[in-house]
Amino acid sequence: MPVLLALLAGGCGFASGSEDRSPVTVGTTDRVTSLDPAGAYDAGSWALFGNVYQSLLTFAPGSSTPVPDAARSCGFRGEGLRTYTCELRPHLTFANGHELTARDVKFSFDRIKRIHSDQGPGSLLDTLQSVDGDGGGTEVVFHLRVPDATFPLKIATGAGSIVDSTRYPADRLRTGDAVDGSGPYGLATYRAGAEAELRPNTRYTGAVKSLGGPVTVRYFADPDTLDEAWQERSVEVVGRQMPPAEIARISPTDPGVRVVETTAPSIRSLVFDVRDGAPLKETAIRQAIAAVLDREAIARDVHRRTVDPLYSLVPQGITGHATSFYDAYPKPDAARAREMLREAGVAVPVRFGLAYSQGAATDQEAALIKRQLEATGLFRVTPQRVGWQEFQEGYARGAYDAYCVSWVADFPDPDTFTTPLVGADNALHSGYSSARVEKLIAQARQIYQRNRVTEDFRQIQKIVAEDVPMVPLWQKKEYVLTTSSISGAEYLSDGTGIWRLWRLGRI
Repeated sequence: MPVLLALLAGGCGFASGSEDRSPVTVGTTDRVTSLDPAGAYDAGSWALFGNVYQSLLTFAPGSSTPVPDAARSCGFRGEGLRTYTCELRPHLTFANGHELTARDVKFSFDRIKRIHSDQGPGSLLDTLQSVDGDGGGTEVVFHLRVPDATFPLKIATGAGSIVDSTRYPADRLRTGDAVDGSGPYGLATYRAGAEAELRPNTRYTGAVKSLGGPVTVRYFADPDTLDEAWQERSVEVVGRQMPPAEIARISPTDPGVRVVETTAPSIRSLVFDVRDGAPLKETAIRQAIAAVLDREAIARDVHRRTVDPLYSLVPQGITGHATSFYDAYPKPDAARAREMLREAGVAVPVRFGLAYSQGAATDQEAALIKRQLEATGLFRVTPQRVGWQEFQEGYARGAYDAYCVSWVADFPDPDTFTTPLVGADNALHSGYSSARVEKLIAQARQIYQRNRVTEDFRQIQKIVAEDVPMVPLWQKKEYVLTTSSISGAEYLSDGTGIWRLWRLGRI
């Protein structure tokens, strides 16, 4: 083993002596679905990707404007927001020592489109038509099907991760536990669902100016198990998710503990299968559910007020936030719900299944939703807890009548709460599409000044409140806990989708 580790460290450009430094240990309940960027579109996978892979652009702490990372410069060319060009930094190298060129960038985007994994980020790149890369050179040109002012934001996410074209299959996902990227860290070892050991990548060249020390990320099955590890101090940093009761008890004045409240917008919604033949296909049924749900009770009784009730797709703090669901369904009203169903000729009780997976207090949340709906006499709900991998595969193939899922912003723009959630071929695979919504999404994408898109997104949210393909439940800020000996936690996460493990250090 020591020989293997020594060879691995030398081959991957790990910082000399980093194995001798004590790694900062980070705990999270987020799961890594895949180590291949073409096969994952979830917060846990992308958090890791941002450390071991490099994108053309990234986000500096506290900024919503992408800055060059693997690129030296990027920008739209000509008029119409349909041609986007990036010039790579010179002498880019993957952690394995291979040269990184425009060919690798083109390859990385092409394979996402070609593979089109149900769990992959293909829907995020729906406006991308083709990519030109001048062989082994440094210029990359993106040709878009339609104008898309949000494209620079999208390629700064995990969907823009650049892989080594000699190590990844062009037409299928890579298997195994190895990564060939050019990010600030190399992946020394990985055990799925358990642990990832990261070591500084000395070959990295990009926006990060100071490589961090070694980090070990430990993955926990649920918030209670993570809480136990925190209480025992077997982890020094805690990301998502701690039990709500524990978060509510923690005080910033507690000795030996630092609490950082981040602005990362995270929402949770109840999503419906609206395909033909589904139990919730009828719009009136979904409207009746929206008219009955009591978000205040969910926030108070389940999440101990660590979340805020949410009445729109776009959360507070993001351009275009509205209260469309509150305007349409201002308070829980069983009588109104009954009348909706009667007028639509729907026989009651309506029976459907409710699936859910990872997150804080998910069992209690599903149980309360079931009680709220069944108390009206209009519904019979069968909750089902599903493992994360099975859950993702299930909703991708339309296996659930309804399901609860959390959504963390891909990038700091309202588009990340509309296109992936209610756009055609959305990432939630709900079967929903609306010509009116598509028109407004396309219209907003043509506006480069994002402070001018407010009305378009408010109209989208109004339509969604009418059609009810999903019901927003709550939003929360993220909390990061550290021991008093750890620095840099305030930079770890800030709503841009980047998990900056390299900013963590010891005091």
